[in-house]
Amino acid sequence: MDLKYEFYIGAAPEQVWDAFVSPEGTRQTFFGCVIRSTFRPGDPYEYVGPGNDGEETVHVYGSILAYEPYKVLSYTEHPGPSYHSNHAELETRVTFTLEPVGGCTKLTLVNDQWKADHPSYENAKGHWWMILSNIKTLAETGKTLDFGW
Repeated sequence: MDLKYEFYIGAAPEQVWDAFVSPEGTRQTFFGCVIRSTFRPGDPYEYVGPGNDGEETVHVYGSILAYEPYKVLSYTEHPGPSYHSNHAELETRVTFTLEPVGGCTKLTLVNDQWKADHPSYENAKGHWWMILSNIKTLAETGKTLDFGW
């Protein structure tokens, strides 16, 4: 049930990293959200943005597991409280890894540790393609994709 995606992106690791970590990048690639965190391993984080609870909706949250700028970001992930009443019980792990390959960057995303009955699995399976495609497009062109929303 692990979700694994590999993208080759025509941009430097720093540009790719900014597309999924910086507030400017995450607003564009993660549906208007920003990450709130110190990024120290063990500390909490939240993806916050427009949604069910207004402009400050917590979409996902958890704890930072690893943070090495331009190389790796790993965290536990729970769906936000407005999505499932048992959100605290629903945990997976997400790991972004960047590595230079020639003049481009290989982005690998692994979203694992899913429980068999996790209600967010199908949603994540589809949305990661959109998010990663947006990261690739933003890093390469400075623009994001128009999903018609």
